[in-house]
Amino acid sequence: MGEVSKLLAEYGPAFGQALLLTWKLTVMSFVPGFLLGMVVAVLRLFPLPPLRFVLTVYVEIFRNIPSVALLIFIVFALPDLNVLIDYEPSVILTLTLVCSAFTADYLRSGINTIGGSQIEAALSLGMRPMHIISAVVLPQALRSVVQPMTSLLIALMLSTSLASQVPVPGRELTALVSKIANDSAAGMAAFAMAAAMYVATGLLIAWAGAIVEKKVRILR
Repeated sequence: MGEVSKLLAEYGPAFGQALLLTWKLTVMSFVPGFLLGMVVAVLRLFPLPPLRFVLTVYVEIFRNIPSVALLIFIVFALPDLNVLIDYEPSVILTLTLVCSAFTADYLRSGINTIGGSQIEAALSLGMRPMHIISAVVLPQALRSVVQPMTSLLIALMLSTSLASQVPVPGRELTALVSKIANDSAAGMAAFAMAAAMYVATGLLIAWAGAIVEKKVRILR
């Protein structure tokens, strides 16, 4: 406990800033990733084989490529194509692309749980396809994927450790632990502190996800 108290006294503000940066990267990746994934999922519903093929390839690539490999490509390969992206936006772009692919895949699974009879009933009422998607399909699909999306958000939060691989302004938790381990003998205590913050954040997300799932389940 004494080592932890000493660590907090010396690096307490730094841990607070690192946690805030971790949360910032998580939110700035999840929100556009979720929206992009929703667009991809909707576009895959259109009866256009070339479009569906391209979007399926998109999902499979970014769902299966290692995040580190994608970050390396964005940071080191894109400049050869005269595309320069700063380090923090590169991390956010990496996580956004991965998040969008998983979101699109989860929503596809949610959409597949909707009975065809509901679509036929909506068509018989004269509803247009886009209205059916927005009013009938998406609301039900979103309700059915709350838990997978909660797990995805937790995984995305943990993946913000990618920022430790590039010189991002400021330090998120993993980068801060690496610095403390290099500068002092408090590496294990710093690791334990960061791990506790990761676990606490993950539990908070899981708790919020459970509340949302309970509410949408009651509304059904």
